Amino acid sequence: MAKLLREQLIKHLATGQFVSGQQLAEQLGVSRTAIAKHVKALTEMGLDIFSVRGKGYKLAQPITLLDQQCISKHLATLGATNVVDVHTLIDSTNSYLMRRLPNRVAHQQVCIAEYQSAGRGRRGKQWHSPFASHLYMSMYWQLEQGLATAMGISLVVGLAVSDVLINQYQLPAQVKWPNDIYINGKKLAGILLELEGASAGAAHCVIGLGLNVNMPSLAASKIGQPWTDLNQHVGTPLDRNLLSAQLIYQLNIRLNQHRRNGLAPMLDDWRKRDYFYNRDVQINSANKTSKGVCRGINQNGALLLEIDGKVQSIYGGEISLRGVE
Repeated sequence: MAKLLREQLIKHLATGQFVSGQQLAEQLGVSRTAIAKHVKALTEMGLDIFSVRGKGYKLAQPITLLDQQCISKHLATLGATNVVDVHTLIDSTNSYLMRRLPNRVAHQQVCIAEYQSAGRGRRGKQWHSPFASHLYMSMYWQLEQGLATAMGISLVVGLAVSDVLINQYQLPAQVKWPNDIYINGKKLAGILLELEGASAGAAHCVIGLGLNVNMPSLAASKIGQPWTDLNQHVGTPLDRNLLSAQLIYQLNIRLNQHRRNGLAPMLDDWRKRDYFYNRDVQINSANKTSKGVCRGINQNGALLLEIDGKVQSIYGGEISLRGVE
């Protein structure tokens, strides 16, 4: 019930016009006190709402909400037919698709949300998800030949996202092994893969993407690393519905290329965009730190780390890659 009420409140407020608290209460069949309570909850999600006695509630700026029909129309123009589910409030787009495995989700189905109450990043970290500020998107990708074919997919997704940023928005996007997209040395987006199944036979992959579009100041204060958002680099307001369709379409292309030919044909693209290529780096794991020079990746998606003249292959897991000043 609370979720439905908040979704209705958001739709009334989205235009940026004053909305009477009394009228909202009458329309939604609740008390004025309940309206005030839900407005407070929405501000905690990142919506900048203020109230004026005698006028009601108003968003500081109007917002254009994500729209399933609009995204599907853009996809059709591009020649894509992905099923797209758009949610106003959700726990996690990845969790939504994982819950629907194996029989209630279609190959390449996408879930997008305005707000995640339990967004996740790699290594169990929280992904801050302020309302209607960024893109929170997940895609289901069926692994017909088992979990082994998931190797390198996070890198493929990074390339797909950077394709869109470079080709559609002329941005100097770079990729960071194994799951980040950077602009000018600051994190713009992160990728989270979740897998289910066996090494042989059909398995399942849910690909999560969080991309910063317009970071609110309150959310920014909670992030403990250098970050950036598209709003700092694109001169005109971004259409998140169009951006969603562009990302989905390019994911289709890159993931199908990977399914047919593996990662090898994409190694040159990765090298050209690799933020740490030929730079001094360190690898941190639970009980070990290794320093060397980043030499790119191999066709299996492993990081190539040169230590004392010898190149080692480092595979993903509970490790992090950092630069050495």
